[in-house]
Amino acid sequence: MMNRVFVALDTPKLATAKELARRVRHHVGGIKLGLEFFLANGRHGVHEMAEIGLPIFLDLKLHDIPNTVAKAIQALGDLEPAILTVHAAGGRAMLEDAKAAAPAGTKVVAVTMLTSLDAQDMASIGLAPDPHAQVMRMTELAQAAGIDGIVCSGAEVAAAHTLWPRGFFVVPGVRPANGAVGDQKRVVTPRTALDAGASILVIGRPITSAEDPDMAAREIGATL
Repeated sequence: MMNRVFVALDTPKLATAKELARRVRHHVGGIKLGLEFFLANGRHGVHEMAEIGLPIFLDLKLHDIPNTVAKAIQALGDLEPAILTVHAAGGRAMLEDAKAAAPAGTKVVAVTMLTSLDAQDMASIGLAPDPHAQVMRMTELAQAAGIDGIVCSGAEVAAAHTLWPRGFFVVPGVRPANGAVGDQKRVVTPRTALDAGASILVIGRPITSAEDPDMAAREIGATL
């Protein structure tokens, strides 16, 4: 069975990212690279990480007018990421254009709601203070736009999967049962997320900040 853990290498340092990826490569299914890595290392850095031989999840959370997002994705095309993120809040036209611009093998997934936000945060930006309802609304939008799936927390993935049985569900904010929560406000264990319908799990600090990242990845894999 495919390893469904993507390790989040949230560092601007290419050497650090490469060292971590090499240490855990036999016990994870892919690498997630975010904004801080991409802004520090650009396309060159992504190409170097791809040489390690694991699928690349490029987590840039693109959010702009449809034409700009489409052109940005076209500019990334030769990187051929396995997964690429956009913001669902960009609207249906933006999501449609993002999918149309992506390489054939790239899954375009929409971020429904950042896992660092809770009801109080939502109210502060003018949204109804109901994370579940917001995620369901964005899930319906993503499905209607014809993209591949969504990013949501483990608290909402079961309902999203019921709404969209063939969707691809990326669940971040995953923590082992004994792990620290950190700045994530809606977290679940890896096994719980998979049982609820997650397609892949994004796990960062429980692996990358461990004394032995390889062992930490191995132990998480043993619970799946």
